[in-house]
Amino acid sequence: MEKKNALSDKGGKAVIDFLINIPMFDSLSPDELRMVAKHMNFMDLNAGEILFREGEKGDYVCFVAEGSLDVVKRSGKGHFATLATLTRGRSIGEMAVIDEFPRSATVRACTSAALVILTRKGFDVILEQHPGIGVKILKGISRLLSQNLRKTSSRLADYLLPLS
Repeated sequence: MEKKNALSDKGGKAVIDFLINIPMFDSLSPDELRMVAKHMNFMDLNAGEILFREGEKGDYVCFVAEGSLDVVKRSGKGHFATLATLTRGRSIGEMAVIDEFPRSATVRACTSAALVILTRKGFDVILEQHPGIGVKILKGISRLLSQNLRKTSSRLADYLLPLS
């Protein structure tokens, strides 16, 4: 998982400049972002390559630095439905740094993509060595998951028939 990509080749400043625009990290100072960046890995994907599959064990969150990813879910008939397309600055797999449940969807590269990755192990080190930073990240994850739940609830309400 520690392949180099364009962002990693540019050095720490490029990673900090990227992370500062990620909502999950928006409450961190530049010094705190530098500390988090030390625990990041990098990965490149080719178009069509699978990042992870629904049902697999997950232990990292990914941030799209370049390119785009499709989030797909198997339907009841064996077909796949695209739930979302993620572009630069979007994240996927936030729950994997918190819980140990299987991945809830498959993620496939639409185009070649460069990813920045935070593993559960890296996050645990941050929590242990820098609890204040860890709490800020947890709050960021909580905000993001709350927003996603609100969007999902709103979409679900749109599909429900009026009960009157």
